[in-house]
Amino acid sequence: MGVCVSKAARLVVLVSGSGTNLQALLDASADPSYGARVVAVGADRDGIEGLARASRAGIPTFVRKLGDYPSRAGWDAALASEIASHKPDLVISAGFMKIVGAPTLEEFPLLNTHPALLPAFPGAHGVRDALAHGVKVTGCTVMLADAGVDTGPIVAQEAVPVLPGDDVATLHERIKTVERRLLVDVVGRMAREGWTVSGRTVRIGNPSGGEST
Repeated sequence: MGVCVSKAARLVVLVSGSGTNLQALLDASADPSYGARVVAVGADRDGIEGLARASRAGIPTFVRKLGDYPSRAGWDAALASEIASHKPDLVISAGFMKIVGAPTLEEFPLLNTHPALLPAFPGAHGVRDALAHGVKVTGCTVMLADAGVDTGPIVAQEAVPVLPGDDVATLHERIKTVERRLLVDVVGRMAREGWTVSGRTVRIGNPSGGEST
């Protein structure tokens, strides 16, 4: 599979909390040379700072609460329909605390981040599990989401050392700093250069001579 974006890529960003990754993308996309712009921000709950950040930036927002639908399939379909109405080139899960279903995954490429070096320590407690295992290096991963939990093709990774005295909070904060920078870099490069996926290999740029990540 190959994707080439010839104009500023349209991003729909999904959030569930404070939206620091969203803010990093908003800041980067203020530069026209970045190659991408946020066209909508969606959430699974009201009253969060991520939606407030979008509103302050003049970005349209939407909320789709799981509890408002009689079934998970209904929520999946409603979320996919709302995303589709904004015609995105990329969907970004930026701290979105719901697993996105097949209607979205089958229609749009969805980037997700994880606070560990996958395939090590998948799931909701990657930082805690890495500390408990006693690793000396962990990090963050940017991946193209699939139907599994943190199992999609890896786009980029960066290592973060575990320091003496680290707890979950201090380690996670350092990982999040790296994660924001890595996500912004990956999204910009994918928007400007396009990408291809072959099996589990994701390559950014021209497949005949582009750069691999």
